[in-house]
Amino acid sequence: MSGGPAPCSPQEIGSLFLFEKLTPEQLGRLCGEGRVERFEPGPVYAEGAPATCFYVVLEGTVVLSRRVGGDDVEVSRTSQRGVYAGAMQAYLGERVPQVYTNSLRVTEPTRFFVLPADTFASIMREWFPMAVHLLEGLFFGSKSTQRAIGQRERLLALGSLSAGLTHELNNPAAAAVRATATLRERVGKMRHKLRVISAGGYDRETLARLVEIQERTAERVSKAPVLSPLEAADREDALSDWLDDHGIAEGWRIAPTFVQAGLDADWLDQVAAAVDGEVLPGAIGWLSYTVETELLMDEIEDSTSRISHLVDAAKEYAQLDRAPFQIADVHELLDSTLLMLSGKIGQSIEVVKEYDRGLPRIPAYPAELNQVWTNLIDNAVSAMRQTGGGGTLTVRTARQHDRLLVEFRDTGTGIPADIRDRVFDPFFTTKPVGEGTGLGLDISWRIVVNKHHGSLRFDSEPGDTRFQVLLPLTAPDPDDTPEEPA
Repeated sequence: MSGGPAPCSPQEIGSLFLFEKLTPEQLGRLCGEGRVERFEPGPVYAEGAPATCFYVVLEGTVVLSRRVGGDDVEVSRTSQRGVYAGAMQAYLGERVPQVYTNSLRVTEPTRFFVLPADTFASIMREWFPMAVHLLEGLFFGSKSTQRAIGQRERLLALGSLSAGLTHELNNPAAAAVRATATLRERVGKMRHKLRVISAGGYDRETLARLVEIQERTAERVSKAPVLSPLEAADREDALSDWLDDHGIAEGWRIAPTFVQAGLDADWLDQVAAAVDGEVLPGAIGWLSYTVETELLMDEIEDSTSRISHLVDAAKEYAQLDRAPFQIADVHELLDSTLLMLSGKIGQSIEVVKEYDRGLPRIPAYPAELNQVWTNLIDNAVSAMRQTGGGGTLTVRTARQHDRLLVEFRDTGTGIPADIRDRVFDPFFTTKPVGEGTGLGLDISWRIVVNKHHGSLRFDSEPGDTRFQVLLPLTAPDPDDTPEEPA
């Protein structure tokens, strides 16, 4: 609460470090156009309100705070004479929003020298024109650089994702092409075998049994059990012996295919009992082509399903057909990001998922959260690469009171104690030159804190670094939700 204006002394304000180089005429003008004001303990101005005044402390104690999510976080507390706050960017005019960028309160009766914002702006431009030009260049140049580097950061991430996605798509696509070419060859052999069988003088009953055995064999392929390497080797030996005992040529080549399809010696006994001895070699050859054809079609189906899954993951990651703000499942977002980054993560890094599937869906901007996951995973992978290549990335979700926790834990080098206060600073990076822009964590912090009203924190020691994202379970007030992406 303000105690009202008080007399202004040019000598008193001239003793402040901010004004000590001014002439008596300049000090007189400041006192004439400004005022001294006394405030009782309590708020002086609030963050986001129109910036109407520039405040300089004459005596007392002030506290500056910033709004982070739903909390006011103290950023400075001082009793030093001459410290200033308020409309410090008034000289920039309407080119930037003229609002207070923090909140100011006093903890004891405090006197300020108060200068109206428009007066402060005109005095700055009139008395210090060169300084104003330099400050304008610094302010807008920094903003422009940050935007340009931010775009570069996103392009680098996009390039990395594109390379990884291309690699992941190439494997199943190549497998499908190979399987299709082999399938064409097998179908051709089946047509030849069919001509041989039809010309062999088999009666209708024998042909009917062959077709029935073929259908049951194809059905058995679709239900083939998964065998251990030892079990598969034992079954291959047994089938090879069976085929040799029954005079089937190249039994060693046919046996692995039959084992992969789930066939065993008991099944071949049923085949042998259903056909005559002279027909058995042809029947086994016919079933061999049937099994190979079914296995090839399964391979093609698996490959094309993998491609479809990758495309769906890319679509989920980019949120191309979704509203910017929606109720989202963080596990779906995490899975799509991990899949998109699988090429970069590589085989040497183990990914462990510790998901609490009972967590509710939350209101969020999914595409931007995916950008946060991308930045944090990329940093974790880089940290583990510095240890020699391998490591473990653990992604954990849990509930902490009224917020949802997403934690990324890596076994990398850790963050040195002397730079931990700087990791969220724009343009600060520990990556080699050309590999990092220093904006990944800055962008992530703004998305989590400013956009989602959450928090982003970390704890680090060599071999155990954890970045934790805490997000609200419920939507913020509509007036608190920004309309534009961070």
